[in-house]
Amino acid sequence: LAAPHHLNPKPDVNNLPFGKYFTDHMLKVPYHRRLGGWQKPEITPMENLNLHPAAKVFHYAIELFEGMKAYRGYDGKIRLFRPEMNMARMNVTAYRSGLPTFEGEELIKAMARLVMIDSEWVPHTESASLYIRPTLIGIEPTLGVASSDSALLYTILSPVGPYFKPGAKGLKLYAEPKYTRAWPGGVGDRKVGSNYGPTIHVQQEALRHGCHQVLWLYGDDHQLTEVGVMNIFMLYMKENG
Repeated sequence: LAAPHHLNPKPDVNNLPFGKYFTDHMLKVPYHRRLGGWQKPEITPMENLNLHPAAKVFHYAIELFEGMKAYRGYDGKIRLFRPEMNMARMNVTAYRSGLPTFEGEELIKAMARLVMIDSEWVPHTESASLYIRPTLIGIEPTLGVASSDSALLYTILSPVGPYFKPGAKGLKLYAEPKYTRAWPGGVGDRKVGSNYGPTIHVQQEALRHGCHQVLWLYGDDHQLTEVGVMNIFMLYMKENG
């Protein structure tokens, strides 16, 4: 674990932009097919990854991630919110991406241990939380479109506040039918990085139009699918209530 003199100062919980600050430790679990699969999990000080330039994650986007949170309750206890659902989706995404699946309950235990080690990073307030980002990447150093015989599952933690500034009275959404984020048979319901890269240009276009986010449409009838960072729900007011 990180030595006391290597621990980072805690940020102001009233000023926590998304994904800027990170805790002192991370979880790493390597996978090597030639060694029999998953290797021993390890919690280490937060550090950079050392990957070969030919690692498949760089060339063919063989990777996935999840986003979940830990909250500090009114009683001071730290709780994860529905982690088993994140693990289920992560395994489904891994299967679709040709990456190794894993025991969700075991990863939850390992991540809970990581959160406990960095428990002082869980904000002591209801307006902020600790964001948990488990990530699985293909690291086999070979070119060629194929599954990766080696992978790395790692988890990093980041204290975060609200995604949008408190007090926002509403968000302006940008809807442009010529852009589509997800379609039948695709991976719009999976958390793979390749879903997000092509949306950056459209998000920039939305900002130029004075909007906060993109409202993604699909089909000739412009069906509403989702907003860039959230779901969207409609409330219909009828004459009869």
